[in-house]
Amino acid sequence: MATGTEHLARMGEQVVSADASDVLACVGLGSCIGLALIDRRATVAGLAHIMLPAAPASGTPNGKHADHAVPALLEAVLELGAARHRIDAVLVGGASMFSFGTDGGQQVGARNAEAVHAELAKLRLHPRAEATGGTRGRTMRVRVADGRVVYKEAGGTEVELFSTPVGLRVAA
Repeated sequence: MATGTEHLARMGEQVVSADASDVLACVGLGSCIGLALIDRRATVAGLAHIMLPAAPASGTPNGKHADHAVPALLEAVLELGAARHRIDAVLVGGASMFSFGTDGGQQVGARNAEAVHAELAKLRLHPRAEATGGTRGRTMRVRVADGRVVYKEAGGTEVELFSTPVGLRVAA
């Protein structure tokens, strides 16, 4: 991926940009979800590193939780000039990195992916591409200039996940 200034979304953080030379990145996505919201026509992208499905009832919501991070990321890209109807959502991560118990219960990574999907649905946004599940961590990068999204699994090679030209839409 072409390099410009790389902005890293650490756990529980988000980064947004309208600078075509920027690349947004999430490193070490295990059970966490990297969510990119991209408006290629406006040259705007945002990336959130989401750790958990929902804030506890007694806690303060923040960027760690899907129920806060997803709407906050949407608001941030809209403030930079994105148009809601042109936003493409791309998810990476949600791996089963740890096993808790032997009951075959749902793992944190899968719950994170489900929570992000649910929050996107509430906002009437639908993922255009995703690489979720599995057992390996991933790194994700988003090129603001054209909305290209790539990821790399631990020990693997870089894979292009999303790069539809402006004006063309991937079927949901």
